[in-house]
Amino acid sequence: MLVALADEGTFTDAAIELGMSQPAVSRALAQFEAILEVELVRRSTRSLELTGAGEVACREARTALRVVQSVSDAARGVMRPLRIGYSWATLGAYTTSVVKAWEAKHPDVPLEFHRIDGRDAGLARGAVDIAVRRGFTGMDGCRSEIIFDERRMAAVAASSILGARTSVALSDLAEETIAIAPETGTTTLDLWPTSTRPTRAVEVDNADEWLLAIASGAAVGVTTESTPTHHSHPGVRFIALTDAPTVAVSLVTSSRGSNAYFDSFVKVVRDCVAAGPTIL
Repeated sequence: MLVALADEGTFTDAAIELGMSQPAVSRALAQFEAILEVELVRRSTRSLELTGAGEVACREARTALRVVQSVSDAARGVMRPLRIGYSWATLGAYTTSVVKAWEAKHPDVPLEFHRIDGRDAGLARGAVDIAVRRGFTGMDGCRSEIIFDERRMAAVAASSILGARTSVALSDLAEETIAIAPETGTTTLDLWPTSTRPTRAVEVDNADEWLLAIASGAAVGVTTESTPTHHSHPGVRFIALTDAPTVAVSLVTSSRGSNAYFDSFVKVVRDCVAAGPTIL
């Protein structure tokens, strides 16, 4: 019930998801809060939000649900797929070779990739088993492994003056409007030194909006070298960025509950990285 409230955002939608009436969901929550003697949800007439205690309880509830599902699947002989979440460019040029290598080594465990726009790519709510994260700096209750580093690139309108160049420096973009995806991207204005930091930025929600802003000439972007392998656009040109730091690409899983295939997936990815990228 608490998980449904967190995912759906309203009592009405949570009730529909649970197959219950709205009053029944409200009563169940009130009883649960009375048992725990703590407020889990702040209610308003149109929406709700979890309290700090509610966030903690919801995380543990998701873990419990995953464990119950795993037990149920094992008892019925059902092999669940290994779900890989990402918000931007998956594993870049290594993606195809990873899929093939996993199928060869673990033919009984299907591999699924899910694009979920958000900083954690669906990991926190249990939508995926492993998340591909760029620039990951840690998250409570998670285990992570860095698997490779990526160079940054500039993305500019193909018809622009910058689009005719083969490389640029950060200072070449200082007078431009920068397209930034706060929930899914790796770039902020802090990437630039104070003396050459751009003063204009436009926020976008995902890779599609990011590409559109750049193709139209409304902005330029800074991204990693995996982006053009998954997010191409005829109006956008990707060119080398000579003086920006690399970005670490990590695989992240929840340390609550078990993920028996995390180490196996890390090894497959690292083996593919060692062998070199493939063309998608």
